Amino acid sequence: MTRTMLFLAAVLIAFSGCARVPYTERTQIMIVSESQEERIGRTLFSQIKAEADLSENAGYNSLAREVGARIASAADKPDYEWEFVVIENPAVNAFALPGGKVALNTGILPVCRDEAGMAAGMAAVMGHEVAHVIARHGAERMSQQQALQIGGAALSAALLGTSPVAREGLLQAYGLGAKVGVLLPYSRKHELEADRIGLILMARAGYNPESAIEFWERMAEKEGAAPPEFLSTHPADRKRVDELKSFLPEAMEHYREAVQRDPSLERPPRPIGIL
Repeated sequence: MTRTMLFLAAVLIAFSGCARVPYTERTQIMIVSESQEERIGRTLFSQIKAEADLSENAGYNSLAREVGARIASAADKPDYEWEFVVIENPAVNAFALPGGKVALNTGILPVCRDEAGMAAGMAAVMGHEVAHVIARHGAERMSQQQALQIGGAALSAALLGTSPVAREGLLQAYGLGAKVGVLLPYSRKHELEADRIGLILMARAGYNPESAIEFWERMAEKEGAAPPEFLSTHPADRKRVDELKSFLPEAMEHYREAVQRDPSLERPPRPIGIL
């Protein structure tokens, strides 16, 4: 019966509406509209900025705005109110919210840095996060969760009259099946998709996408041990780096085209000493 309810949730999504992810052309099923997700993103980002310890480092903020603006321009979503902030937080993390809101923790900046500076590493992070935004991964996750909630309610109604123990067991099985069988696999799919699109965006912005491979390898070393992939929101580190390498030829084509179109995009990275 759990499989039946999961199928019902999928059918409910199927009748809601469709969208396509840019660059990958993957079909998405959407319950949440773009205007709804933008409104949610603005509200959450305002709360985060009010509560977070925003960095006062002028170098970090200037570079984040510069790199972010170039990535956003490559994303070609001028209707979004793009905003890029740096948060004083040692956690090695960055995140994006619908509508063009992106934040980087200061904890991720040392991982961005290589012998030439941190512009290219930051472009890898920004490209990945902006990719989540233009691919509407947040709205897709919200749509999936809404559909699964509907499926859960339908299952609960179908189990009325059964013993409380059996009913509770089936509902728990449905919740676990939804998480491991639907939500987590899609989360990993979103991460790999954002990796691919992120490479393209940084390339279109004039940043050599080869530097992204080095950044994600440094990230893998930083993160250390991880849970089994099937229980994780992210792909295994080795798989991720291998997939990134497979995406690289496509991204390099965009990079060559961008630099040929506008040689000024191929700017030398800032020296380390500026930050």
